[in-house]
Amino acid sequence: MIDHISVGVSDLDRAAKFYEATLAALGLTRLVTRPRTIGFGKAYPEFWINLREGMPRVAPESGVHICLRTRTTDEVDAFHAAALSTGGACDGAPGIRPHDRVRYYAAFVTDPDGNRIEAVTFPSA
Repeated sequence: MIDHISVGVSDLDRAAKFYEATLAALGLTRLVTRPRTIGFGKAYPEFWINLREGMPRVAPESGVHICLRTRTTDEVDAFHAAALSTGGACDGAPGIRPHDRVRYYAAFVTDPDGNRIEAVTFPSA
């Protein structure tokens, strides 16, 4: 149902480095580069970063986060490691999250601007 997602960033070059590494762990690559925006995806741009000069850091209490589905726990782990190595911060280490309806494996990070991004998979065992 969702075609694509975009997040605002205050520094396009810094964000590009972060998202190139972090999204590569999930199989997404840079597909479109424009002066103020970059699109990442597999077959078409599904995830966009857009320059918003002077944008304040996203407040943790905003409640907004984006969750990206992965195929394996290894991809979740790689996503988390890539995010931390390129200027992101841990907002929930990789691990099983028991829930009342479903068991899932996820990691949460914030990008250099405070955007909260999650990677999730649903292991069968």
